[in-house]
Amino acid sequence: MATYILGINAFHADASVVLLKDGECVGAIAEERLNRVKHYAGFPKMALRKVLEMAGIGIDDVAHVAIGRDSKANVAQKIGFGLRNLPNIGKMAKQRLENRAHIADIPALVEQACEIPAGSLKARVHHIEHHLCHIASTFLTSDFERAAVLSIDGMGDFASMVTAIGEGNRFKVLERVYFPHSLGIFYTALCQLIGYDRYGDEGKVMGLAPYGKPRYMAEMRDIVQLEEDGKFSLNLDYFIHHSEGVDYSQDETGYPTVARLYSDKLTEVLGPARARGDEITERHHDIAHSLQARLEEVYFHILRHLHKETGVDALCVAGGVALNSVANGKVFAYTPFKRFYAHPAATDDGTAFGAAYFIHNATLGNPRVAGLHHAYLGNAYTNEEIHAALERAGVAGEAQRLSDAEIDATAAKHLAQGKVLGWFQGRMEWGPRALGARSILTHPGYPGMKDILNSRVKHREPFRPFAPSILEDRVGDYFDETHPSPFMMLVYGTLPETREQIAATDHVDHTGRLQTVSKEHNPRYYSVISAFEKETGIPCVLNTSFNENEPIVCSPDEAIDCYLRTRMECLAIGNYWLAKDE
Repeated sequence: MATYILGINAFHADASVVLLKDGECVGAIAEERLNRVKHYAGFPKMALRKVLEMAGIGIDDVAHVAIGRDSKANVAQKIGFGLRNLPNIGKMAKQRLENRAHIADIPALVEQACEIPAGSLKARVHHIEHHLCHIASTFLTSDFERAAVLSIDGMGDFASMVTAIGEGNRFKVLERVYFPHSLGIFYTALCQLIGYDRYGDEGKVMGLAPYGKPRYMAEMRDIVQLEEDGKFSLNLDYFIHHSEGVDYSQDETGYPTVARLYSDKLTEVLGPARARGDEITERHHDIAHSLQARLEEVYFHILRHLHKETGVDALCVAGGVALNSVANGKVFAYTPFKRFYAHPAATDDGTAFGAAYFIHNATLGNPRVAGLHHAYLGNAYTNEEIHAALERAGVAGEAQRLSDAEIDATAAKHLAQGKVLGWFQGRMEWGPRALGARSILTHPGYPGMKDILNSRVKHREPFRPFAPSILEDRVGDYFDETHPSPFMMLVYGTLPETREQIAATDHVDHTGRLQTVSKEHNPRYYSVISAFEKETGIPCVLNTSFNENEPIVCSPDEAIDCYLRTRMECLAIGNYWLAKDE
């Protein structure tokens, strides 16, 4: 009889659900894809129902429910902090009690979502510490039998960083950095200062950084300081989260919000905060550049010590800071590590994945399953369902039904002509990146393509780069590293001789956040890029998420709607092809 394990991330940004069957992932979905609220931070009831539907089971068939939070973790550190900060503890204690109540409600919410009587949930409920979930998500799904592991983010269960050594189906914690010291909070606070104050804006600032100079390095080194044993600390004079609490909440839709984290001292040293929408000046460029440079210094300080402590050349990372693909791409140059793996959902949606695998491997003692080589773990739609959506949109009569090979050849011809193509194929991606299942594709070397794409569909800030998807066996022809990057978690330098061919994905500092595409793990996407190479000689396409100021599309209806309301010129959706009149 199969053993089913549910992993849940709830009441935190990127609420999500993962379902395992005997250790194999049946489905992994973030709630935002279904309820259309970006980074949704409530209870993921739609995702819960969807993964059970994908498996063809009911909640009574589930043996274990693993929740990626544990209010009992790091209790001694919490008490110690409270005793040292008695005058300020009231607001923080209130926030913590409210959060604990939300987490305690999860079993009841599972019952409500699955429409079973209160108190009738058969599954055993487990609470797993936040960073242990991150560690499990990346090490236990890697190909490495033994590896150094780093989980690093803003804060979770009173810690912001945990290092470990993983071996077989278990791992051992080595070091922790506790509240209020946090590399994630450092980065977010500085993003707020330069006007990027919405949840998830850190990636934008990473893209802004190459436009500046390291003019504020002395200030950054005073704000976050290196400690012995691969640790770091914040100069708390620049922050208020330790005195007023991290006011982490959500609006009426469930969108997460984070209140101001920095103190007035930060503006005294770096100048006034930029209001969102105001002009971005050279000072903001330089702050962003210095911020990114200091994050990298601290990151490599941590990793060099972790390598010294573990003596292994394989590294696994997770946590919000691990989404900093620029820093990840420099790991091979600035640390002794030779092999690298990051879970595709490195942020808190990934804690659902890790919670489930922690139970499967560490708690139940099962051997590890094969490593996670692709992120196509969401729901899929049949051609019949797609045709019904085309009919609902009133465009079924304009759609051609083609074979896979015909879709690839037609798509390649249109891409070669500089057309913007919506690409909707197979199972939806798990994690924040569009990886060739719910993507918008264009010619990476077509003159002015970045501006064309922004004006027609994406409407993004002009400084933000677009990403290249490249055939895995051709990476060395275009980039200065060849280590696979299947989840867009690594930024590499571009080679001068081929930059013109991928100009629309070549950032201002001559780098690209690439996705390497494997014939084995995504034959459909590999095939269309190969067809494009036959047309143009370029084994690479520009790949951006299939959306317009919304979560990435999930259903055919959402894809067709996005295609029709934007100036996207063509759509390949399953085996149907749509193109707008010239």
